[in-house]
Amino acid sequence: MTCSCSIRAFWIISTQDTVLFSRRFPVVEKRWRAACHLENVNLGEESVKSTPAAAHLHPYLPTDSEIAAAFAERKTREGSSRGFGLRVNKSVEGSDSWVDDPIARHMISLLINKEDGVNHIIWPLIMHIKGHYCVLILPLVEPHQLRVHSNICQRADCGNSIVAEENLSSLLLHLPSITGAFIVAHMLGDVITGDVTEPEILINTSPSVGGLLDSLTGGIGISARAKPLGSPAAGPTGSSSGIGGSVATDGPKVGLRPLDKDAIRSFICSAMPFGTPLDLNYTNISSIKINGFPSADMPPTDNKQPAWKPYLYRGKQRILFTIHEIVHAAMYDRDEIPDSIKISGQVNCRAELEGLPDVMFPLTGLDTAHLELLSFHHCAQVPEHGNDKQALMFSPPLGNFVLMRYQAFCRIGPPIKGFYQLSMVSENEGAFLFKLRLMEGYRSPLSMDFCSVTMPFPRRKVVSFDGTPSLGTVSTTEHSLEWKIITTGRGVSGKSVEATFPGTVKFAPWKKQSLGNVDDEDGETDATDYAINLEDFLMEKMSKDLQAVELEEPFCWQAYDYAKVSFKIMGGTVSGMTIDPKCVTIFPAVKAPVEFSTQATPF
Repeated sequence: MTCSCSIRAFWIISTQDTVLFSRRFPVVEKRWRAACHLENVNLGEESVKSTPAAAHLHPYLPTDSEIAAAFAERKTREGSSRGFGLRVNKSVEGSDSWVDDPIARHMISLLINKEDGVNHIIWPLIMHIKGHYCVLILPLVEPHQLRVHSNICQRADCGNSIVAEENLSSLLLHLPSITGAFIVAHMLGDVITGDVTEPEILINTSPSVGGLLDSLTGGIGISARAKPLGSPAAGPTGSSSGIGGSVATDGPKVGLRPLDKDAIRSFICSAMPFGTPLDLNYTNISSIKINGFPSADMPPTDNKQPAWKPYLYRGKQRILFTIHEIVHAAMYDRDEIPDSIKISGQVNCRAELEGLPDVMFPLTGLDTAHLELLSFHHCAQVPEHGNDKQALMFSPPLGNFVLMRYQAFCRIGPPIKGFYQLSMVSENEGAFLFKLRLMEGYRSPLSMDFCSVTMPFPRRKVVSFDGTPSLGTVSTTEHSLEWKIITTGRGVSGKSVEATFPGTVKFAPWKKQSLGNVDDEDGETDATDYAINLEDFLMEKMSKDLQAVELEEPFCWQAYDYAKVSFKIMGGTVSGMTIDPKCVTIFPAVKAPVEFSTQATPF
């Protein structure tokens, strides 16, 4: 078998553990059966009978009812759909949590129990949860890799890469199909929920070149659209105005009703008709389905047209770059708990260029950004490396696309520093205090476009609040307080700002309910076991009718003792990553303006 990604089958499961949609690919399954037969022949009949793991190599593909039953049984055993991920007291030998690896929360296995006493392990199943649906993807792997995984699940030392000769991490290095299966799962999740959008590209409101027409259209945010040649039906799409510019997108507005099976079938027939993914770009698939392939203006015979560019662009030429960074920060205001601040960024691109050109430019600021991870679009090549500079060449596809993703550290520090205190004054009243400093250490041209702080109270109804902030305005909802420190249009640039907000919040009386007798020791053990699966543990606590806490206890349990900050920073990146538009080179040479924009937002 080749190293490319092929899918044997996939299932879409509801929250009630029922299979809503499934598809099996006989072409790929035939390859799996042939590989299993060859593996059994190489091992020999006696070896197959004597090796416990070899029993799992029988070519078997479960039915929808068997998948649903096995998935429900696993969810009961592992505590949730994703499971623990790490070995806990409840872990059973052979289960996913027994492997003791966090990847087991996303790459699971199911045990199919047959009436004749023969059990089948279905692995690897890539699981992606999107909305109210769970997508399970079964990629094609080598039979001996399934046998290695079965051996790992039976060992007491699995998960320890130092002691064990074989571990899950080393096995994944030889499974490139896993990466493709994850991409398929995420794309199917987007199609199911209708969340098929293109990366955001910010267009500067000022015109890039002279001319009265350019000034008028650039000033109101109208952009040229990459449309198929010879397809008059593909008309331009208006762009929506946004903060600091407008957003250019070619993505079709997909409004799916709950599980539109026709849309899924149409996507499968175009994206992976025989189980092997060809093109998972929903924009390309939709354009080809609507317009077909034009016969006129074919590319030169000496240039091979890539699969990610089924149509050639014609019109005004330009290149747009947007670096979008997301700040992941958790600040605890405790000496024993260090603050956690990391940056997840991506370089979005839109290259409106005629023909099949190559684009090359250097990325600067790599040394300042302290990159941890770096990945590129499959159209890109990385010919040059350096400490602070890395050259990048790519043959751009149509529309907006993510050219590069990276993870880095924050070079300056968090854009918002301070602390937040919250305690109970009475049974239905809490006192809080905010002391924040915004944009400390940040210099122009970096500017904070807006900033707000939200205090959530999911299980308490807010009646009123008392307090006046030193800056901004305050509004309330039924279960939260929102402090708008900086509003759009009144950004802060080149200076730091201090903001304080002391006050009290009153809640509706708590309805006390009698709780059954609970063994404290058992309750403590239950909390310990579920601490690994934190989000499910918190959701379970929030869904119960909790009694009002004592005055000396922390306010509102685990899910309430935090505040969430929302902001947007324009004019630069938090990590230091940047692109110099003057250094962008196009082959063959063509006059095309290059626009570059940045923004940073919280997670």
